[in-house]
Amino acid sequence: MKLNALLAATALAAGLLCAPAHANTLRWAAQNDILTLDPHSQNHATTNAILMHAYEGLTRYSAKYEVEPALATKWTYISPTQVRFDLRKGVKFHDGSPFTADDVVFSFGRIKQPQGTMSIYVTGVADIKKIDDHTVDFILSSPNPILLRNIIDFRIMSRGWAEKNKTTNTQDYKAKEDNFASRNTNGTGSYRITGWQPDQRITMSVNKDWWDKPAGNVTEVIYTPVKQDSTRVAALLSGDVDMLTDLPTQDVARLRSDDKLKLVDGHEVRTIFIALDQFSPELKTSDVKGKNPFKDKRVREALNLAIDRETIKRTTMRGLSIPAAILVAPGVNGHTNEIDTPLKPDPEKARKLLADAGYPNGFEFTLACPNNRYVNDEEICQNVLAMWARVGIRAKLAAENMSTFIAKVQNFETSAYLLGWGVATYDAQYSLQSLVRTRTTGADGNFNFGRVSDPKIDQLVDAMKSETDIPKRNAMIRDALVHTRDEHLYIPLHHQLRPWAMKKGVETVHRSDDRPEARFTSVK
Repeated sequence: MKLNALLAATALAAGLLCAPAHANTLRWAAQNDILTLDPHSQNHATTNAILMHAYEGLTRYSAKYEVEPALATKWTYISPTQVRFDLRKGVKFHDGSPFTADDVVFSFGRIKQPQGTMSIYVTGVADIKKIDDHTVDFILSSPNPILLRNIIDFRIMSRGWAEKNKTTNTQDYKAKEDNFASRNTNGTGSYRITGWQPDQRITMSVNKDWWDKPAGNVTEVIYTPVKQDSTRVAALLSGDVDMLTDLPTQDVARLRSDDKLKLVDGHEVRTIFIALDQFSPELKTSDVKGKNPFKDKRVREALNLAIDRETIKRTTMRGLSIPAAILVAPGVNGHTNEIDTPLKPDPEKARKLLADAGYPNGFEFTLACPNNRYVNDEEICQNVLAMWARVGIRAKLAAENMSTFIAKVQNFETSAYLLGWGVATYDAQYSLQSLVRTRTTGADGNFNFGRVSDPKIDQLVDAMKSETDIPKRNAMIRDALVHTRDEHLYIPLHHQLRPWAMKKGVETVHRSDDRPEARFTSVK
């Protein structure tokens, strides 16, 4: 082991040993920290993965990804646009206060506030009305075919707790704002978050008063974000952590052959892509003045044609990726192999397209990239820049921590950026509505920070939101994915494959949404 990796692993072990140790403690490490503890602020997978332990929705996924009751015990369609939810009685928040319909109504108003990015999960819900303390009616703007999947991530917060702590407003993360809810939690979930030291540790303890029973035996969780690949692996090999869910691709074979460990394999419903500013009259980080090259389809196609995804798969990802042409991965409703066929790299055609668009000598811009969020994210960006350089594109790399990177993206400070998008609902509408539909003040386009705007996409997305005829709706999804692909509105790179490594005494359920759940985990 290299000296710097050994020293870093020693420091990590020292940090872990400072946390309380119990017989049934799960020590889990990955590369990325959460952004906030506010459940309505940031639609960020790691943040959601941690917060789902403390906060719950009215519905949830089972171990087999079937929708099942959570804070609601049942739901009844009064009409196609009115759904009555019977709320679970006897549920208490972590502070001991009772869960009631008032908390659902309050949380609905909070998640819709425009400074947050979670409103996609209540898309199509016009209002929530309290019927009595344990009954609410969802009033829909139109029939909603994926309502029960959407609201899994509509997390319920205590109204009384929020009012007491002056945190009725959702945190404005991009404005670098903190509030009481961004640093403290009070949910109904299976675990209580007992501490968060940013970039160091999150600790959780089992909620003994939870209304349900965990399938596993984990009573304590210590989550440690570790950016350095070698440090994460060294910590697992030395026994200082029990489970890694961000495996460096170069170490997978070695970890697989270690008889003290086991790997749990599975794909992830996450697509890595590049987004381009297609709105600004002039790019912020380009030598082209007075116009925006990314508004020209020929330029976008040239950038796409210059990328050799198979080379990235072979050299950078070491086989742990599926080259992508569309914005959703296998396992998501709407994905088919037929439409997910990437362009073959064609530098000659790319150069011709650039020349035809008026850039025979290429041009400059900056690609923003996180360096601690996705598998080999910075290395992928470096490879893409080298491939673009072969066709005359002189792009520069700006790589940084996810927490600062995403704030700049959300403030429209980037000309192009790499992002990964997991599909929490397992339905392509989630990606199309968030990423491609024209941005509004609501859920539409809430992660469309390149400000793509295409009337055909808008029409298709708006129609699929309320279409209950499944074949007809799937045809709309297909048309929208193909149109996004053929207009090069985004540049998909690949879908991630995601093995997890753990000690042989750890039993857990692999989650394709990259959200390990302590309630499904046992340690011995």
